[in-house]
Amino acid sequence: MELGVNVPNFGPGTNPARLRDWARVVEGLGYDLLMVSDHVVITPDVAGQYPAPFYEPFTTLSWLAGITERVRLGTTVLIAPYRHPLLVARMAANLNQLSDGRFVLGVGIGWARQEFEALGAEHGRRGEQTDVMLAELRRAWADTADYGAGTIPIWVGGSSAAALRRTIRFGTAWHPLRQRVCQMWSGLDQLRTMAASLDRPVPGFAPRILLRLTDKPLPDDDRVAGEGTVEQVIADLDVLRELGAETVVLDPFLGDPTETERPEAAWQALATIAAHQRLETT
Repeated sequence: MELGVNVPNFGPGTNPARLRDWARVVEGLGYDLLMVSDHVVITPDVAGQYPAPFYEPFTTLSWLAGITERVRLGTTVLIAPYRHPLLVARMAANLNQLSDGRFVLGVGIGWARQEFEALGAEHGRRGEQTDVMLAELRRAWADTADYGAGTIPIWVGGSSAAALRRTIRFGTAWHPLRQRVCQMWSGLDQLRTMAASLDRPVPGFAPRILLRLTDKPLPDDDRVAGEGTVEQVIADLDVLRELGAETVVLDPFLGDPTETERPEAAWQALATIAAHQRLETT
């Protein structure tokens, strides 16, 4: 099972130098994947959680591709209805080529109503528009003469029945975000049942989980996966491996934007997990 890191590409402490430091830490510790998030317009509903500056994911990952060598790069998650499908197809294909096949496209339907309005996108049709984008991506990438995309994994976020169907129809893997282990267990059962009913293969499993280390154990009923003592987090990773996770993305952002000004605590938590998991650094 591979391990990745969700790197904050937003907030008051984020700048090119800090993003470069994050990339060096993630790759240097032996993690397999570096991912960033997506918002285009920092409207009040977005700013409350993810304030400016917010570095656009394709631009940021293209730059990081040039200063990394081994680590894969991806989006967790690109908000599909914000961009034209053929624009995403072109940008993703080019990024995959420029990074020597290291790109992973994680997608979701989005949530920020004010941002949808600012972009002229229809919040009420975001699920439908995400399906359209994914279908168009597949069609565009099939034209290797024009796009030459190669094989780009598509991870589909969300936990609703519609999101699971979307994963089965278009996705390489289901990509739930910050859930409890029991929720992911239930979601995988639903995914398998739904795939069987649609006579389609069961997609892979690549969750993103919180990373918050505590000195004392947390009650299992009160925590999400990746939260608790080192022993609890390692146990969570073991369970996710048993559930078939091909990659687990660790998310060390705890919700306070000022954390981006002092990333050393997050780096230490990642180093602790890396040491316990004996990640390869060569």
